[in-house]
Amino acid sequence: MLKTTHEIRDAIHVFAHFDNDERDLINSRPFQRLRSIHQLALTHLVYPGATHRRFEHSIGVMELASRVFDVVTNRYNLQPKIADIIEWDQIHILYWRKVLRIAALCHDIGHLPFSHAAEDLLPNGWNHERLTVAALRGDEMQSLLGNMKPPVNVEDVVKLAVGERELSKFEQTAYTAWERVLAEIISGEAFGVDRIDYLLRDSLHSGVAYGRFDHYRLIDTLRILPVPEGEDETDRPALGVDAGGIHSAEALMLARYFMFSQLYFHSVRRIYDLHLKDFLKVWLPNGLYPTDYKSHLAITDDEVSAGMRIAAQSEDAHGHIHAKRIAERRHYKVLYERNPDDLKKNVDAVKAVFSATCEKYGENSVKCDDLPPNPKRAPHFPVCEYDGRIVWSHDASSILRDNTIPQAVIGRVYVEPDKRDEARRWLDGHLSVILESRNGES
Repeated sequence: MLKTTHEIRDAIHVFAHFDNDERDLINSRPFQRLRSIHQLALTHLVYPGATHRRFEHSIGVMELASRVFDVVTNRYNLQPKIADIIEWDQIHILYWRKVLRIAALCHDIGHLPFSHAAEDLLPNGWNHERLTVAALRGDEMQSLLGNMKPPVNVEDVVKLAVGERELSKFEQTAYTAWERVLAEIISGEAFGVDRIDYLLRDSLHSGVAYGRFDHYRLIDTLRILPVPEGEDETDRPALGVDAGGIHSAEALMLARYFMFSQLYFHSVRRIYDLHLKDFLKVWLPNGLYPTDYKSHLAITDDEVSAGMRIAAQSEDAHGHIHAKRIAERRHYKVLYERNPDDLKKNVDAVKAVFSATCEKYGENSVKCDDLPPNPKRAPHFPVCEYDGRIVWSHDASSILRDNTIPQAVIGRVYVEPDKRDEARRWLDGHLSVILESRNGES
């Protein structure tokens, strides 16, 4: 008897399950390409275990998405004000469950080589979400979706895979309240399963334990809740939690902060992104990634890695010096990092030090990695209290209310390794003057 359901062992979720239609999508060219896209770019050069790929992450997101769907659409978990946005027709529910799983599975098929490391080397108006949409609308995916029983509308998948905020950046599409909630399950700022999976998966493979939290409890307490009173769109549904899940939600927010500060913003990991970008600027035709579907499918980490290996060995090759820095681990070293005392003297301390160091040692010997704090507070979400009241998370949690969770920020100046010791002595003797004389410079 032919199997209609299948399973694959997963390092995070033990087993991920899928049906024949989903297996066909997994076996498609756009999805198999993700086997050759590192989840964390060149992070394995710093954390050797971080060699995992977008392939297994995407399967994990699909598994989590349906777990969340089953919890939040359970009749006993629905608020009376929310029940009317769901048509309680079994065919309707099963169709959208399938769309959600497919969208979760395919949400990353537009990723470039080494994921986010050099995404800004796309033409203006393009990002990996737009490439995902293009791939979903391609002939191969359209055919697979259309041949399913019942057929799946590719535009339904596009909406959930990309989400309203990202899709609106390059086209206008109307979302129903139901579609917004489903898209939020995948990529919502508070409880998107994309984030849940990458925190757990990146934590496991990098060995940075801070990314772990009780996602089982969190998922069990997720609910579709009306936005609390006082908002312009009262009763607008959003993904929230029962009061019993607030601590799991806090742990998720803390895990995200720790993973950014300890892993994603690690100084050596970040400088490898900059060296990789410098290599790609001269290695790619016109210094940009292609956006046509055929070219997108043809380029992965494998092609870029082969190009870097060749370039590192030949002084005449395009990008030789950048490839050699990566291959021989001669990356630029941290000269200066943002700190509170310097910011009191000059709010643009990092830029001031960067500018002065460029004048002293030359622009080619210095790099700046400066991401200011995000002015937005931690994501807020509705919470259903034990007495049935719906409140905002910053009213239900003292940790979230007082902004106890800090923001992970970057502010570093790097210099060529053979100049670092001299540059540090120079900076030690000139830092105060630099901060004072360049205060207010743009």
